[in-house]
Amino acid sequence: MATVYYPAIIERADDGFSVFFPDLPGCTSAGETVQEAALNAEEALAGHLAVSAEHGDPIPAPSVVDAIPHDPEVDEVARILVRAERPGKFVRVQITMDEGLLARIDRVARNRSGFLADAARVALAAHG
Repeated sequence: MATVYYPAIIERADDGFSVFFPDLPGCTSAGETVQEAALNAEEALAGHLAVSAEHGDPIPAPSVVDAIPHDPEVDEVARILVRAERPGKFVRVQITMDEGLLARIDRVARNRSGFLADAARVALAAHG
């Protein structure tokens, strides 16, 4: 995975602030404060990139923040760069595990690979 920074625009909303990513239509976030909106944007971006990669959707390269034109209809508060890990290519692997553990996974997960990848991310995050 490679670290990327996508530009995001924070705008005033009726109930706080919303965030959108000009390079990634449909990737949005919000918050009651500018800081909360910016922090939530990181989670939204990570989820958007992960789902796009899982479905094989193309992931565009980030634009240069200064090259994004201003929209006069947007009540823009800030432009920020949001950090994310760009998913790499999926690789098929073969693993060995206890059949009882595999049966338990199958009872709760629709997709073994996704479940194991999520579990690995949680374990790695715990290790810092």
